[in-house]
Amino acid sequence: MGCTSSNEVVEADIKNDLSLYFQTGKIGSIQVKNRFVMAALTRCRANPATGIANDIMVDYYSQRASFGMILTECSQISPLSNAFPGSAGIYSKEQVEGWKKVTQKVHEKGGKIVLQIWHSGRAVLKEFIGGADPLAPSAIAIRTPHAYTKGPHPVPKEMTKEDIKKVVEEFRQGALNAKEAGFDGVQLHGANGYLVDQFLRDGTNKRTDEYGGSIANRTRFLLECLDALISVFGADKVGIKLSPTGRYNDMYDSNPKELMKYVLAELEKKKIAFVEVKRHGFLESSKDPNQENDDFGQTQPKKQWPDIFQQIRNLYKGTLILNDGITKEEGLDLLKNRQADFISFGQFAISNPDLPYRFKQGLELAKADYTTFFTPGAKGYSDYPTAQTQKS
Repeated sequence: MGCTSSNEVVEADIKNDLSLYFQTGKIGSIQVKNRFVMAALTRCRANPATGIANDIMVDYYSQRASFGMILTECSQISPLSNAFPGSAGIYSKEQVEGWKKVTQKVHEKGGKIVLQIWHSGRAVLKEFIGGADPLAPSAIAIRTPHAYTKGPHPVPKEMTKEDIKKVVEEFRQGALNAKEAGFDGVQLHGANGYLVDQFLRDGTNKRTDEYGGSIANRTRFLLECLDALISVFGADKVGIKLSPTGRYNDMYDSNPKELMKYVLAELEKKKIAFVEVKRHGFLESSKDPNQENDDFGQTQPKKQWPDIFQQIRNLYKGTLILNDGITKEEGLDLLKNRQADFISFGQFAISNPDLPYRFKQGLELAKADYTTFFTPGAKGYSDYPTAQTQKS
């Protein structure tokens, strides 16, 4: 699929009966059975010492195989890129073997699964990475508390050009490992204040070399990482996630519209499989006040870009996945109005492993238990029942 979306809805089906959600389609070269995408969700269930996916992760992901496509939790490309204990990795043979069990089970159930590949950059504490200095485009610390420990963030090391080359190569190797693990594709994590996002936005990138300053320069690192992934999977199996106005991890850009105008034009040239755009917020449980307030004298996200979804569609004609607090009704409108080709659901997917079935049958949705989002074990993770299980 090229830069023009091949996922246009059928006119006869534009009605309020949810049929748009159940049209088949293609995400790049990945054939999918419906318009439901499971969003990437940090759940911290992998082995905290090794980053290896375990049996409850096999259960968790395979339970959600009825989604058209599953996006995994962000998976670290090196020990220095791990922002929190319990995140999965994709840099060791053992991690590859752990993920193989996940992909095999998802495929057995007829699902498609894409690995979200990730470097946290400055959003990490030294104790998580063996006392090393976190890496970032510029030596600017996150001013908000760490999402899980609630402690302060250290000042990161400004990356050298050698550091940049090394990380790009780590992304390439991570893609090779993801391919060996059986994933249908990879998604570059370019959102939520992690390393790629840190290079993109002028609030965190103060460099004066070819990786900083102009929008084109700030986009350079993203494109180099993307090319590394494409060299392994091909463009038609590579996607990206962006959060242009999100404040999580103390992020800000002075002109997100102009930034996205350039970034999305470059992504169209690459003819990648998909772009996923997150609206403004983050998980309610993160309690990050700067998501809604202007604690640092910044324009609030919703005021900075109130009609973000419509304008993103105007800027990008390829396959578009929209994300962040989307209800069943809003998702239908986004599909009907062709603002989105697919909808990614996060919290709904946590507590409703059979979300497509529940939508189709008009069933009540189960509510997610915030207290178990990041705790170890099956509780609040792989123990949410399906509607059919509840009936029996």
